[in-house]
Amino acid sequence: MIIVHHLENSRSQRVLWLLEELGFPYEIKRYERNKATMLAPPELRRIHPLGKSPVIEDEGRVIAETGAIVEYLVEKAGGRLGVPGHRDEALRYRHFLHYAEGSLMPPLFTKLVLSRVPLLGKMAQKKFQPMVDIHLDYVEGALAEQEWFAGPEFTAADVMMSFPLEAAVARADALAGRPHLAAWLAKIHARPAYQAALAAGGPYAYA
Repeated sequence: MIIVHHLENSRSQRVLWLLEELGFPYEIKRYERNKATMLAPPELRRIHPLGKSPVIEDEGRVIAETGAIVEYLVEKAGGRLGVPGHRDEALRYRHFLHYAEGSLMPPLFTKLVLSRVPLLGKMAQKKFQPMVDIHLDYVEGALAEQEWFAGPEFTAADVMMSFPLEAAVARADALAGRPHLAAWLAKIHARPAYQAALAAGGPYAYA
């Protein structure tokens, strides 16, 4: 059985969701953040040297990094929810699978850090917001062209995009003037597998 080392309010919620979508049995080992620093507990370093979540264990393997875990699980499922057969959709799938953490998440994380800086943090956030808006407008445009990120069908790329976009709603007023993004979020939140993952994973601040 797959073991998921799950940190509260983290990227690992996506792993639980994908496992539910694919129908894999799994066991959750939960970890709570340090209430003062909001960092992962040191116990996670016993599982992986980086001490971060998500991490999964399967068939003697320890796998870290959300994107790598998603690709591993899709492969394990025989390609289900993975690369579409149409060439253009396949390119969109790969793009958004990596865009989620490679391009979209860094400015959102920077905005979070700035929000915790006294006095000058608020001013810096305002100057930084246009950089975030460029990404959110790009996402809105992509969803205006197709129902899901890779095309007409739901894929693991949508799972990868969920955390940064839910974070954007919480941190960056992402839904203002972006109806397609709002509709996409409503659709993923309505999926039975998403709801089952929330029930299994516990509190999730960005849901």
